[in-house]
Amino acid sequence: MDVHLARARAGRRIHRAWWVAGAALLAVVVAGAFSTLPGLLTGPLHEEFGWSRGSIGLAASVNMVLYGLSAPFAAALMDRFGLRRVVVAALLVVASGAGLTTVMATAWQFTLYWGLLVGLGTGAMATAFGATVAQRWFVHRRGLVTGIIASGSVFGQMVFLPVLSWVVDHHGWRPSLVSMVLAACATAPLIWLVLRDHPADVGRAPYGADRYVAKPVPADGTGRRAVSVLLATARTGPLWLTAGAFAICGASTNGIMWTHFTPAAHDHGMPATTASSLLAAVGVFNVIGTVVSGWATDRGDPRRLLAVFFTLRGLLLMCLPLLMSATVRPSMVVFVALFGLLDLATVPPVVALCREFYGGDGAIVFGWVGAAHQVGAALAAYGGGAARDAFGTYAPVWPALGALCAVAALLSLMARRPSPADGPAGPRPVQQRPGGSRLPDGA
Repeated sequence: MDVHLARARAGRRIHRAWWVAGAALLAVVVAGAFSTLPGLLTGPLHEEFGWSRGSIGLAASVNMVLYGLSAPFAAALMDRFGLRRVVVAALLVVASGAGLTTVMATAWQFTLYWGLLVGLGTGAMATAFGATVAQRWFVHRRGLVTGIIASGSVFGQMVFLPVLSWVVDHHGWRPSLVSMVLAACATAPLIWLVLRDHPADVGRAPYGADRYVAKPVPADGTGRRAVSVLLATARTGPLWLTAGAFAICGASTNGIMWTHFTPAAHDHGMPATTASSLLAAVGVFNVIGTVVSGWATDRGDPRRLLAVFFTLRGLLLMCLPLLMSATVRPSMVVFVALFGLLDLATVPPVVALCREFYGGDGAIVFGWVGAAHQVGAALAAYGGGAARDAFGTYAPVWPALGALCAVAALLSLMARRPSPADGPAGPRPVQQRPGGSRLPDGA
């Protein structure tokens, strides 16, 4: 009788997996807020230090590259040392980098503090982190949870961007960095208290599982594992197709919009605070779009979803130069809403493809695919600034990125499961679950 009562009470409680997902979401929200700052700092740093926009964009590019490259190693480190140790350490590294940025005096210091430290720290809390949480703690609703956690990055931008923009305008750029240092330091102890590495740590089965899952023994050589997974999967076509499409995704979102939209709008006479508010509005719709995408990924073909998302995004970017003006017109509001719905909607389908293709190594593979995303973003961040310096306008950038989105749509449709001839890098068998979603055996 007591056993049945305990089970009934456990059934009425919120599963611990949702609390873990909430803690992961909080960390991603704070990390996402840091990505809003380069666009706000471009003007003030140019005026105070006389640095070119290209040199400022270089620091942002290094940040994005390391953000991407650190993700697969962070996923492997999470396997070895646990989720919360890695995430708390990452928050402290981010806080250190942002704090040191307030006392810099040269462009290379900006590249070191912001590019290196903040890039490494935020990369540990990239979308590979959310994929790891979803894979360990959830059997059902994995796509939905991945979408929710991924949306946290843009939600952080949405929440912090207007506030940070106001702080920069009224108090300077240094206080804005100090406020983010405080946010990161305040989040670290909360993450330590709530986040857990595996359901077995609290004696629970993953959400939706019908049996208890033992916690895997931590493996040695985490860095070697990240590299060995890359070397093994590099022999398969889907990795390159998915990574290529995701690199274009990074170029057409983080690389250009979050770094150069505000200065580009300012070139047309729009106040920086207004442009920042538009980006924050993009974040509102981004949350909706990413969650809906996660829901759709659980039920549909991820390849077709990606092709649709990239095609629509490319059309929007090609139209953007026609929409910019000193005031916010209704057409710009429509652009903000549609672009926001599409911005991060690509993440859940790409996570699902990595899991489908590469099974238990899916989180690490997605980390490498995420690295390609950030390389694309870095090239666009630097190239956008260089184009502005060379041509005096951002006009050539938008149609070029729109055309690349069409290429990404084609690459997405071409991705197919590796054949058995590809050897051990191929995927584990896939079992069909009611509702149409698929999971590798043993997931």
